[in-house]
Amino acid sequence: MEQTPPGSFIVYSFYRVTPAWLTLPKDEKGRAISEVVAKVEEAKGQLSVRTYSTLGLKRDADFLLWLISKELHPVQALASTLRKTAMGPYLESSHTFLAVTRESTYLKDHGHEVKVNVEPGKGKYLFVYPFVKTREWYLLPLEERQKMMNVHIKVGHEFPGIRINTSYAFGLDDQDFMVSFEGDAPKEFVTLVMRLRETEGSRYTQRDTPIFTCVKQPIEEILWSLG
Repeated sequence: MEQTPPGSFIVYSFYRVTPAWLTLPKDEKGRAISEVVAKVEEAKGQLSVRTYSTLGLKRDADFLLWLISKELHPVQALASTLRKTAMGPYLESSHTFLAVTRESTYLKDHGHEVKVNVEPGKGKYLFVYPFVKTREWYLLPLEERQKMMNVHIKVGHEFPGIRINTSYAFGLDDQDFMVSFEGDAPKEFVTLVMRLRETEGSRYTQRDTPIFTCVKQPIEEILWSLG
């Protein structure tokens, strides 16, 4: 089955600060934060960077860097640069998820424009998690899978305020897919997920955790909020 080549690499990189960060003088923190902000802004010339706070919403993560890049080198370069800043010794990478965009098998005949690149929207919240299907799912005939996905897509259309971003991680990371949902109403997202649990296709979900609720925020505000 011919497909267009994959588009961009998607990386969801979660960080947390060590307890030692809390003990630093305010002026020292200020200099360190300014350096990180400058490096993140500089990196935007090579890749897309979206920043989100997870402070108080996940035990092992304080913030997210959502990175989109045509190549992996800029992603690694930013990670290396952050380690070399004055804040680097106080930052820990708690979770990193890698995937790539490509056209969906199930949307071609569903009235959707086929896209291979993620274009982040303006939603205040981002809900992120890895997704693994059972091996039985992939052994089903395509027509049967398409029928179940049609129901899945129909449910999603009932929640126009929620936008999905799907990327593929086969062979790149531990999961099959990385999915993220953008929106302005977390309670609406809860209802959407509850509805999706009731569809036939959900029986073929093997794993869809850990789940992260992220709040869009400028990186400088995020870093100052950490203590």
